Amino acid sequence: MSSRDRILGRVRRALADVPPDDTPYEQAVSRDYLRHHGDRRVEETVDLLAENLVDYRAVVHRSDTGELPGLIAHLLGERGSRTVLVPPGLDQSWLAQTEVTRVPDRPDSTPHELDRVDSVVTGCAVAVAETGTIVLDGSPDQGRRRITLIPDHHICVVRVPGQVVSSVPQALERLVPTRPLTLVSGPSATSDIELDRVEGVHGPRTLEVVLVSGG
Repeated sequence: MSSRDRILGRVRRALADVPPDDTPYEQAVSRDYLRHHGDRRVEETVDLLAENLVDYRAVVHRSDTGELPGLIAHLLGERGSRTVLVPPGLDQSWLAQTEVTRVPDRPDSTPHELDRVDSVVTGCAVAVAETGTIVLDGSPDQGRRRITLIPDHHICVVRVPGQVVSSVPQALERLVPTRPLTLVSGPSATSDIELDRVEGVHGPRTLEVVLVSGG
């Protein structure tokens, strides 16, 4: 018997005396907590997202759709990137002004191969202003989870205001729980017992977020 079978067996035994018509969990658990804090205009919500992203040591840029290809080309050039990982569903116009070699997101790519890639560019599923969190859900413009965890430089494009919400409860309403969700609050960082901060341990050392308006 596998570990999975043992765990599922324990769950079935624990639920054996629960009647079939018992109140569903979603109804039995109270959801009367605040869904967001304060009343902010759209512009204020986007500003709060930018402020919290910076507080987490992400680098924030603002752009419109027309300026985006030039900005991404500039960021890749400034970084000195020679290769950029591209999810299959990424808008190709975003990379129209860069000559950096594009690396496709391949299922058979190894961690060592991904580690040799200089940068990755993705979209996002939603961004949470109150926590400064970017959520990726593995959609075609974001690719598989590991392509945003191994390369050392991640450029994430957030469409505003459409992909920006105030709070985590509002974000969860937009997400499909069966998808591979990754919540990113700034660059990867950890601290030891002496509070020495080390970045890039379990994710990119540099996170650049581009807030794009206009379309």
